Amino acid sequence: MQLRHLRYFVKIVEAGSFSRAAALIPVAQPALSQQIAALEEELGVTLLHRSARGARPTAAGAALYTEAASILSRMERIPQIVRSLSGDIQGVVRIGMSSTLASFLAGELMEKCRAALPKISLRFSSDASGQLGARIRDSSLDLALVFEDEPTTGFARQALFRQRLFVISPRKPGRRPSAMRFEQLADMPLILPAHPNMTRNLLDRLFAEAGIAPQVVAETEVFSGMLSAVQAGIGHTILPLGDFSGQPGNAMVSAVLIEPPVYLTAAVIASSDVPLAPPAEAVRTLLSEFVMQQVQEKGLAGAEPLPS
Repeated sequence: MQLRHLRYFVKIVEAGSFSRAAALIPVAQPALSQQIAALEEELGVTLLHRSARGARPTAAGAALYTEAASILSRMERIPQIVRSLSGDIQGVVRIGMSSTLASFLAGELMEKCRAALPKISLRFSSDASGQLGARIRDSSLDLALVFEDEPTTGFARQALFRQRLFVISPRKPGRRPSAMRFEQLADMPLILPAHPNMTRNLLDRLFAEAGIAPQVVAETEVFSGMLSAVQAGIGHTILPLGDFSGQPGNAMVSAVLIEPPVYLTAAVIASSDVPLAPPAEAVRTLLSEFVMQQVQEKGLAGAEPLPS
């Protein structure tokens, strides 16, 4: 077994098909198929289910993917560790951020990282918090800023602040209430995050505890989709964000706090099994300091700093 076999296999799993992987590597598709066939013969197991729709890992293939991704990630960190010991910290850091947080933090974070750590290149991803956690586990991300309902196990974790949830509604003329009780959501058409999603898990639990059958008129996976649906007048949504001044079309929506307060926790997570390379450690420090500056100095709506 050679490293190229692992690289090819990981790329096929991530791309979802031999043809897409061949275009990304790049290598001829017949040669790619031969390499994977040789790997399967060596291991004595079938690693991929092949069909006209693509390729997906078998149980054995999923296990190999997890180990191979971890090995390749560690291999990529070796040059960063060695170079960082001989001078300026340099390398590539793969960072993820919840789509809600990314909507107002990502751009300025990238700018600050470029100014403070000019030899570090960020590979930035935005997704739901649960998906980002999965990518930390499979070593395709180094660290992530996520929202949590309960402390996530299996990660090196730094909780930064807790964030209240808001009801986001189409803006109407007249005075808006300062707060809304959770029970009032029972009569409102709702646009909610699609499963799996940390905010949705929390809301589903609260709906069940309150005996509410929510009127879910639409589901979407990303922050921008929920905000766009509210702006279109389809219904209301619930988000850990109360200030939309930096968002396009912000005059079309209003945010009202839920009472009694409902919180999510914003935390930076990384693998508890694999220590961060110096570039990723430097980015984690910068990220934590930057986020807390936003909370403490800029008065992030509904945010409460947590003890360090």
